[in-house]
Amino acid sequence: MHPSSSTGDTTPSLIIIGHGMAAQKLLEQLVALSPDRQLPWAVTVIGEEPHLPYNRIQLSPLLAGETQADDLISQQADWFSLHGITRISGDPACQIDRAARCVETASGRRIPYQRLVIATGSRPALPLPLPAHLPQALDANDWPPGLMGFRDLRDVEQMQAACRTGAGHDGNALVIGGGLLGLEAAEGLRKGGLEVTLLQRSERLMNRQLDDVAAGLLEQELSERGLEIITDAHLEQWLETPAGRITGVRLKDGRELHAGLTIASTGIRPEITLARAAGLACQRAVQVDGHLLSSDPHIHALGECCEVEGETFGLIEPIWAQIEVLARHLLEQATPPYRNAPLATRLKVSGIDLYSCGELMPHPTDEVLVYQDHALGDYRRLLLRDERLVGVVLYGDVSAGNALFEALKAGTPLTAIRNDLLLMPAQALAQLDETPSGPPNDPGGRATHQNTASQHPDRDTTPDTFEEAA
Repeated sequence: MHPSSSTGDTTPSLIIIGHGMAAQKLLEQLVALSPDRQLPWAVTVIGEEPHLPYNRIQLSPLLAGETQADDLISQQADWFSLHGITRISGDPACQIDRAARCVETASGRRIPYQRLVIATGSRPALPLPLPAHLPQALDANDWPPGLMGFRDLRDVEQMQAACRTGAGHDGNALVIGGGLLGLEAAEGLRKGGLEVTLLQRSERLMNRQLDDVAAGLLEQELSERGLEIITDAHLEQWLETPAGRITGVRLKDGRELHAGLTIASTGIRPEITLARAAGLACQRAVQVDGHLLSSDPHIHALGECCEVEGETFGLIEPIWAQIEVLARHLLEQATPPYRNAPLATRLKVSGIDLYSCGELMPHPTDEVLVYQDHALGDYRRLLLRDERLVGVVLYGDVSAGNALFEALKAGTPLTAIRNDLLLMPAQALAQLDETPSGPPNDPGGRATHQNTASQHPDRDTTPDTFEEAA
């Protein structure tokens, strides 16, 4: 992408809509890859929030009082000035004019572009439609009082205020959603002094990542800390005051759960309002190719608001891989296209380490290896199919996670270490790596990772996403 001579050097050549973690990482990668760390064209980034960019992953520790808001800031204002980047905050983009190739902001500014990157992220999803007489808000910031999401600094500030006031002197909070964000929100509110009830639609917590045993251990630990957890909880109706304030929910079994504050953490939906209004091809998100290019040759999309080959994203690792591809593509540097790949997820839920990759539910013919140390609180479950690893769940001690994931990706035959794999997985896999490979046709030799994987191109090792289950 080259600067436009017709618009002059001061006219932005690249606009990024959205200034979350993906957009900021893209800016940093563009700088890092540019000669002398000087961008070859002007850049404008347009953010909805009136803040410097910050690390959303640290919102949970912030809510729990384990860090300060200033510690979340990714870059200070002088960084943008140093690299010639114009930062617009608190004035969100409201229209993309593809014909004129410009973006209009809420204040009426019209900014031309040669290339546009849409990095608008996602919004929290509602577990139930709002009552018909209330405005059907698309943005969580417009949800009725008493109901909120857990996605940004504003949410944390409101939750901290609720803790200081005892959630309007009620002292109770309700969290809907037993995935990672829901659990972190519940723990943060509990540490803030509220009585917290957590609702999970599934029969177990983190049902997309954990099996029954690991989920049971997690529920037991969190319950002992003081959370009230209700699984298999199916919502029927919001409870509200005559003034329209949400005060809890009624379940389908007739129970009514009242709370001064209700947090909805039941997944995300890609924020594609601008993209769809501009006529870009969208399904669940903005459809892009391997170079993150949309149906318009001048517009890219990145992160949670895009989809590649029908897959959407909510984890850091694939989005960081997309950023590497897009930065090089924009700088006209050679780069292979982005491809969806297997992912492993290591998480810390309120100080409890978890690791999950591959398939969660075993096939009837799979071998299920289980180890549990009740004294240490450790648990691991390995799924083997044809002597190859296809699924891993670790709770507590997750130190072998990366080694197991590499074996899973490669489709490595594990017959030689079958007896040691469960008790000492990392050591057993290391021993396997030290075993000399036999000749190509030697049935006793160990196939290389590359060859073994190519023998099983249809093996699906893509893990479940970590969007919160309702």
